[in-house]
Amino acid sequence: MTTPLRKSLYAGVAGLSLIGAVAACAPSAQSPSTESTPAGENGGQASTSSPTTSSTASGSTAAATTTYKDGTYSADGTYTSPNGQETVGVELTLAGDTVSAVNITVHPSNPNTKKFQGEFAGGISAQIVGKSIDELNVSKVAGSSLTSGGFNDAVEQIKSQAK
Repeated sequence: MTTPLRKSLYAGVAGLSLIGAVAACAPSAQSPSTESTPAGENGGQASTSSPTTSSTASGSTAAATTTYKDGTYSADGTYTSPNGQETVGVELTLAGDTVSAVNITVHPSNPNTKKFQGEFAGGISAQIVGKSIDELNVSKVAGSSLTSGGFNDAVEQIKSQAK
């Protein structure tokens, strides 16, 4: 003997199972994510690597024309903190318009600046290495938000140097 509550519960579970089964069978549900997956990251599945390769190949054609010269560039960026004007040194290594390495030189004028620039220097690499220089717009790194302004200023100078 089943109660109305139990019948509702069974009907709900059956409905969710049906939705899950239908969603899993839908071929278009995986197409967008397959196309955005870089070549070589989908486990070598031949059926999905062809569309990925052609999608990546068309994207690579645009990226093959580099805007910036490969090399290592340096600039000092300035920003304003509560203690006045501050400077942070930025050294970027570019390869194919992509940041392959970063080095920050701190120029603290007081203990607070030293602390925040040090935290920034310790966390920036994880946020920018592997990204296009044109995509860089850092807002906050490891609790330091003002140093980011100096970093972004230096990046603009480096873009000019690398053209």
